[in-house]
Amino acid sequence: MALHELDICKKAAELNYSAKQRDGNVVRLPETAKVIVTGDLHGHRRNFERIVTFADLENNPETHIVFQEILHGGIEDDAGGCLSFMLFFDIIRYQIRFPDQVHLILGNHDTAVITDCDVLKAGREMNHSMKAAMKRKYGDDFAAVEGALKEYLLSEPLAVRCADRIWISHSLPGDRYIDDFDTGILDKKLQPADMLRPGPAYLLTWGRRHSEKALARMRELLDVDMFILGHQPQDTGWAVAGKDLLILACDHNHGCLVPLDLTKSYTIEQVIDCIVPLASIA
Repeated sequence: MALHELDICKKAAELNYSAKQRDGNVVRLPETAKVIVTGDLHGHRRNFERIVTFADLENNPETHIVFQEILHGGIEDDAGGCLSFMLFFDIIRYQIRFPDQVHLILGNHDTAVITDCDVLKAGREMNHSMKAAMKRKYGDDFAAVEGALKEYLLSEPLAVRCADRIWISHSLPGDRYIDDFDTGILDKKLQPADMLRPGPAYLLTWGRRHSEKALARMRELLDVDMFILGHQPQDTGWAVAGKDLLILACDHNHGCLVPLDLTKSYTIEQVIDCIVPLASIA
């Protein structure tokens, strides 16, 4: 039986809920912290290894890492099934080693797993592909492992808020839903129904192509100055997609991360100057 996967999912979910920086569904980092912000990983193990090397958490107890969108992508089994869940479990193990430093925020592929909804990547439906691979690996224990994975995903925070007024989440509500977005989702325990369109967790993880008007409204609603998001693919690893909005990607060889010292304040230009290509990390 896959006792180890069941145990780590349960333990890591408990750590998510009890994290000392967590306030509702937001992790609030102290002004003395340093944070490494990463983009969508989608099963890219080599880039995960580079992030771990760069962070060196064992020797940097003040440093935090924000991960997002680990599931769906990367290597496949012999039948073409998605094996990204294996990297996901390894990152949960890493979180258990450094429980108050490693933060996995909810992404749209996570909500799709929770709600059993179709989700495409490169024109391929990924939930079916990953489930098929999990069934081949876990056999009769598949349902228990999948259930434990979903419970962990439900425990993930929606965002990380930095003391210098930078907001990190997978996405933001699209323009047409800005006025309907319920910020109460930041304080309540997440339920699967929140992940269904147009639930507030859905809106915070699936939105794309935000107008300046929408970004201004979200800055007002959330009382922040800048956003760092994932979700929207970036061939060069990063892009500025609006005033004070940076989008990161880590799921290919041009992926990037951004390390920030929260004792400082940043303009978007200064954040861009901090970008580190993952390929530059040995």
